[in-house]
Amino acid sequence: MIHLELLRFASRPASTTGALFELQGTERRFRAFTLEDEHRPSKIPGKTRIPAGTYALTLRREGGFHVRYSARFGSMHRGMLWVRDVPGFEYILFHLGNTTRDTEGCILTGDTAQPLSDQILLSEAAYRRCYPPIAARLDAGEPGILQVIDFDTPPNPSEGA
Repeated sequence: MIHLELLRFASRPASTTGALFELQGTERRFRAFTLEDEHRPSKIPGKTRIPAGTYALTLRREGGFHVRYSARFGSMHRGMLWVRDVPGFEYILFHLGNTTRDTEGCILTGDTAQPLSDQILLSEAAYRRCYPPIAARLDAGEPGILQVIDFDTPPNPSEGA
């Protein structure tokens, strides 16, 4: 089984920064930094991070992201990494981007995290490194899960930034 773990470690009024690991037996291997939308007590579509929890991970082989990534990445692309069965959310994907303007409620990967400026960098490099081995195993029928764990403390909206 593919077991990814997303450890959220920094919350700001506009973003959440985390670290993505793959668990292999007793080892935890770092894969990439992540950027998501901020925590919100009530969901706003495309502007709210998913709740902590454990979710199925599969491939999505339809939709606009799939079409664009098929053209951009050619044979490397097997479908979008899709976080499934998130209550109140649909089509949560791992994809490229550097700021929360790029997230649309999804999870971005990057090689450099800059939590104080609400961004990650080298997103495509991280995606090209992380995506192929995970997608190949999902494509071969191996089940996958994403465990999201909050180590951050979301900012209190009444306190400002």
